[in-house]
Amino acid sequence: MASAKTGGDGRLLRADFHVHTAFSKDCETPLEELISRCQETNINCIAVSDHGNIEGALKIQSMAPFKVIIAEEILTHSGEIMGMFLKEGIPSHISLDEAVARIKEQNALICLPHPYDPLRGLKLDANQMEKLAGQVDIIEVFNARSPFFKPARQARELALKHNLGETVGSDAHHLKEIGHNYVEMPDFNGKDEFLEALREGKQTRHRSSVLVHFRTVWIKAKRLF
Repeated sequence: MASAKTGGDGRLLRADFHVHTAFSKDCETPLEELISRCQETNINCIAVSDHGNIEGALKIQSMAPFKVIIAEEILTHSGEIMGMFLKEGIPSHISLDEAVARIKEQNALICLPHPYDPLRGLKLDANQMEKLAGQVDIIEVFNARSPFFKPARQARELALKHNLGETVGSDAHHLKEIGHNYVEMPDFNGKDEFLEALREGKQTRHRSSVLVHFRTVWIKAKRLF
């Protein structure tokens, strides 16, 4: 059963598969403004992947006039992993194996966001990464917030080697980041159709300015103090 608002009807989607809201500790984007920005930029499918919770995703799914995938970015002891089409939130600060198991228990999809990013990627050696790839469904092959070119190439190579679905995401923590990165793909109903449609997708990629990270750090500091 998919955590998405509408079923497949032949529409063409413009999907951003990595978006944050004010329910993330490093983001202040209100749900209403996120919806408006998506409509302004013709984004009609998003995966809301807040850090450590699905509250914002559930709320915006009930509000948005377009398709919303319930996702979550989970911080494990080895780095971040993403669950997609979730029904329940998964706590952070757990082992990678436990995160994988909890996602699978929900019959959800496992995505590796920015897996090779030297600052935010998984802390795994080559053998560990290969083993993990055998358990996942999707690789984020382009993250707009990554300033480096090599991690995207490595992610694409891993996806191709293991015949995995490929997503791109803005990793938006601010409204202006939305609308520049998306996958244009057929509509879908449920996670199985999603994986099929994703393979027909056409990616549009634009790297964000490194300045977006300063805003994120400022928000985290402000909330901390």
